[in-house]
Parts: sequence; structure tokens; C-alpha cells
Amino acid sequence: MRTEPHPAPSGWRDGWLLAARASPSPNFGPRPARAPIDLIILHSISLPPGRYGGPEIEQLFCNRLDWEAHPYFQGIRGLEVSSHFLIRRDGELVQFVSCDDRAWHAGRSSWRGRDNCNDDSIGIELEGLEGETFAPAQYRILARLCQALARRYPIAHVAGHEHVAPGRKQDPGPGFDWTLLRQVTRWPADRFPTANLPSTQ
Repeated sequence: MRTEPHPAPSGWRDGWLLAARASPSPNFGPRPARAPIDLIILHSISLPPGRYGGPEIEQLFCNRLDWEAHPYFQGIRGLEVSSHFLIRRDGELVQFVSCDDRAWHAGRSSWRGRDNCNDDSIGIELEGLEGETFAPAQYRILARLCQALARRYPIAHVAGHEHVAPGRKQDPGPGFDWTLLRQVTRWPADRFPTANLPSTQ
């Protein structure tokens, strides 16, 4: 009888966080050799836009979305995308791709002098609409997730999709509280897009 390996003491197994609900996506690939996984990219998503709590985000990332279920879906028909994690409004944490692999979330992008941010980043989607606020539970889970990632990978930067793809993307948007994330993670200011952070002096 085959037995499953014991979970790693850090709470990870092959790039999967054991505290998250796994929902494997087919939309991923290998990272380039020796790519430093040192960037977290934050996104926001709701499907259809402004509607929360349904299965559509998970269906999209797992290529199971019914394109006929809503008129909005016709505009994204055939899209094959993924993120490593999704944090729902109630704080549920879902993982779609191993963090050791390359998820398809950033697209054409550049940050800290490097292009193709999918190569060396971890994508986290927050259930929400750009320009609107996010739930307290989402910040709590996001902070714990960021800290768990930093214990496993050499995380040195956190940015929004709007920062790595300016002019093309606007999420998570002005409703996201970067100052709060900095406070709850207790990370230094130089890890964050400083234009969004008022001085704490």
C-alpha cells in the first residue's frame, strides 16, 4: 500500500501550501533555470465583475468556465490564465499552481529592472473589484501568506499588477491599502511600491 509523504515541517509540499485548499490548474509551466522567486504580485478579480462568492474565478483558472453563462464571459472566451493563490472575501485561501512553477498571471510586465515577471514571481488574486475596498479577512490571510512565502522563498518585493504592467492593468487599484499590508506584515518599506505608502515619520 502506497503511503503519502509526511508534510514538510514548514507546511509545504512541492510548492503547495498545506494551509490552502488545492484546486490544481493546467495553466502553468516551468520557471527558467535559477530564476529567483523574489516577487509577490497582487491582483484583484471578480467574475462577473462586481459579483462575489461564486465558483467562476476557480472555474476560469481551471479551464472549466461556461462561456455562455454570462454575457461578460464572451469577452474573455478561451482565456487560459492562472494565479498561484486566490483569497476570497471571507478569507478562504485557494491554491491553483505550485509556487515552484510558473503561473500565468502577470502577462507582459516589468519590475525592478526585469521583464516577464511571471518567471520569478508568485501571483496572489484578491476577490474584489479594482477601485473598491477589500475585506479585513483578506488582509489577515494575505499577511500570513506573505510571511509563509518569505520563509520559503527569497521574497524581496511586493507589487500590484498595476505597477508591473502600468497603463495596461489597474489592479488591485486605489481601494487596496498598501499601508495596512506593510503594517500587518511588519516588512520594511523598501519591499513595497513606495509611491502608494505615505510617510510613517
